[in-house]
Amino acid sequence: MHSSTSFSFELFPPRTPVGWDKLPALISELAAVKPSFFSVTYGAGGSDQNGTYDTIMKVVEQTGIEAAPHLTCVGSTRANIAALLDQYKAAGVRRIVALRGDLPATAVSSEAPGEFGYANELVEFIRATHGKDFQIEIAAYPEMHPQAQSPDADFAAFKRKADAGADTAITQYFFNADAYFDFQNRCARANLKIPIVAGIMPITNHAQLTRFSAACGAEIPRWIRLRLELLKDDKAAILDFGTEVVTRLCETVIKGGAPGIHFYTLNQSEPTLRLWRNLGLS
Repeated sequence: MHSSTSFSFELFPPRTPVGWDKLPALISELAAVKPSFFSVTYGAGGSDQNGTYDTIMKVVEQTGIEAAPHLTCVGSTRANIAALLDQYKAAGVRRIVALRGDLPATAVSSEAPGEFGYANELVEFIRATHGKDFQIEIAAYPEMHPQAQSPDADFAAFKRKADAGADTAITQYFFNADAYFDFQNRCARANLKIPIVAGIMPITNHAQLTRFSAACGAEIPRWIRLRLELLKDDKAAILDFGTEVVTRLCETVIKGGAPGIHFYTLNQSEPTLRLWRNLGLS
C-alpha cells in the first residue's frame, strides 16, 4: 500500500538490567518487519554513550540492519566526538543522528555546554573530518523548538544545520499534520531540498505523553487530551484510541508526501507494530 515510504525505529539504551535482558527480543520483534534502520538515543545530558554503542552493536550483530547512533553537542569535546566517529566507522556504522541535545535544567543560554554550541557545528565537524563517510540526520521542529526565540529564529537554525551538510531531517513528534506540511512548505520556499521524515510517537500512556510533550514543545490537541483524560488509566483503551488517532495521522502525512516515518518506539514493540500493520508498510 505504501511501499515507497521508508520507515525506521528509535530505541534508547536500556536503563536497567531487566531492560538489557529484554533488548534482544525487542530488537528481533522490530527487525522482523525490516525497517530501513534503527536509531539509538544518547544518554540524557550525554551521560551514557557506552549504552548507545552497546545498543547499536546489538542491533547490527543480531539483525544486520543499519543502526544510527545519536551524537549530541551537550558536554562534548572535539576529541571525544572524533573518537566516537572513528569507533563507529570501524564498527561499520554509516549513519549518524547529529543533535544539540537536551540542555541541563540549570542552563541559562540556548547554547550547549561543551565545545559545540549548536548542531550545525557538529554537522560541520563530521563533514570536515569524515567527508561523506556518514549519512547525517538532523532534527526538525514543525511546532518550534521549545527553547527557540521565535518560529523564524528556529527555522533559521534548522537551515544552518541543513546547509552544513545534513542529508535528511527527522521531525520531533507531532499530532497536527498541518504543522508538518507547513514546515515542508517553508523548506520549499527556502529552496531546501532535504527530505523531512515524519517523527511519530505512539500514544500509550497519558501522563508520560503529557510530560514528554511539555518538555519537547509538541502540542497535544485539546480533543486528544480530553479523550485521554476520560480514559484515565485504562491502558487497553488508551492503546486502542492512540492507535486509531496515530494511524490516521500517519496516513495523512504519507498521502501528503512524507518520504518516511520514524517511529519513537519507547522500547516497546507492540504499539509501533500495530501502527505498522495498520499502515501496510513494507
